[in-house]
Amino acid sequence: MNENRNALVVRGGWEGHQPVAATDLFIPYLRDQQFDVRVSDSPEPYADADYMTTVDLIVQCYSMGEITAKECAGLSAAVAAGTGLAGWHGGIVDAFRANPDYLHLVGGQFACHPGKLPDEWVPDAPDNCFIPYRVTMLPEAADHPITAGLPDFDLVTEQYWVLTDEYNDVLATTTHPARAPWHREVVAPAIWTRNWGEGRVFVATPGHDLDVLREPTVRTIIERGMTWASR
Repeated sequence: MNENRNALVVRGGWEGHQPVAATDLFIPYLRDQQFDVRVSDSPEPYADADYMTTVDLIVQCYSMGEITAKECAGLSAAVAAGTGLAGWHGGIVDAFRANPDYLHLVGGQFACHPGKLPDEWVPDAPDNCFIPYRVTMLPEAADHPITAGLPDFDLVTEQYWVLTDEYNDVLATTTHPARAPWHREVVAPAIWTRNWGEGRVFVATPGHDLDVLREPTVRTIIERGMTWASR
């Protein structure tokens, strides 16, 4: 008798987030956790209601792109029925920008990643949006299965400014310093969870490239987040 759970990895969209290589980092972990893994290069499986009832975990890395109304409805229904949804960076919070039902499900939308100040920019350099910043663990998350025992940590990469709502359970934040045109610090969620019906949603905003995803704390958070979200 097969005791494995089923994971669906949906990857694609904007290639700048390296969706294939990024998800390939985590597929071995899923298999080690006794998941049978199916990989799709589009959200099309979300529309297959019979199949989605068998999925215990969705790992999505699909930046920008489009989703049909039927696919989005299928995704939302599956999560409400107990399927977990997990993702990082633009693969989950900058996906399917034009679909408000999707944004409602995940609880956040990428707004911007303020980069270096204008006098620090290097023409055509690939890292003008990379800045040093800290991810701060919240005290109330000290015992959460995703963040237990993990300290605050520092990164040099895109610092996401996300638009979110109060239904999220925020585990960690990041603070954007005051600068023109905004005039005071802005605290944005960096890691959050969300209950949706019988299902769970996990989001981590770090994860722009493979270097960030290989950072030990980031990798641990994502691995724990996938496990936590799964049915």
